[in-house]
Amino acid sequence: MRFSVAALSTLLAPSAALSLFNSESQRAITFNDDLKIPGESPLEHCSDRKAEGYVEIKSVDLAPNPPSAYVLSPSRLGEMVVGYPVANDYADWFVLFDSSGQDLVIKAEGTVKKTIEEGAYIDLTVKYGLIRLLKTKADLCEQMGEVDLKCPVEPGDRVITKTVQLPKEIPPGTYNVEADVFAANGERITCLTATVKFNMPGMDFLGGEL
Repeated sequence: MRFSVAALSTLLAPSAALSLFNSESQRAITFNDDLKIPGESPLEHCSDRKAEGYVEIKSVDLAPNPPSAYVLSPSRLGEMVVGYPVANDYADWFVLFDSSGQDLVIKAEGTVKKTIEEGAYIDLTVKYGLIRLLKTKADLCEQMGEVDLKCPVEPGDRVITKTVQLPKEIPPGTYNVEADVFAANGERITCLTATVKFNMPGMDFLGGEL
């Protein structure tokens, strides 16, 4: 289960966007309840990716869930877009997150069933709607160093807690985060995904689509 915190660490900058706003401004999109990872988080197993029995994820919880949110002023939005304050009648639709110094705490529980060796890696993809924001490959064992763990990861039950800093600002829209995790021999350890839609305030009557 140690791997899951490393995978989540890589996921969390965008995945903090998966639990930022209250139910009026964000909505988790669940495709299949059978794939949902138990706990208070939007994480699911990927529907089309068969794992090779390395781990069993029992639960993942995020806290606080959700943190607070605020609406960006028109002047601030214009400043972000063009470099100086600009009034905009629609700027109040631009929802951004203000962490106010809060951290996001992730607690993950599960069982490692096969040893995870050096050379394991994560293929990470982040999309905003149809736009791919990020696609990268990360060293899984290197990521584990952030929580004082190292490879090889031996079989056994694990309970891991990690605290990460929340992003300051996130625009509305639909986000998808996927972490496909592989062992050094190419076998799939797991694949995690989450999709969330951040609606613009007052736009629910239009479906909130971006």
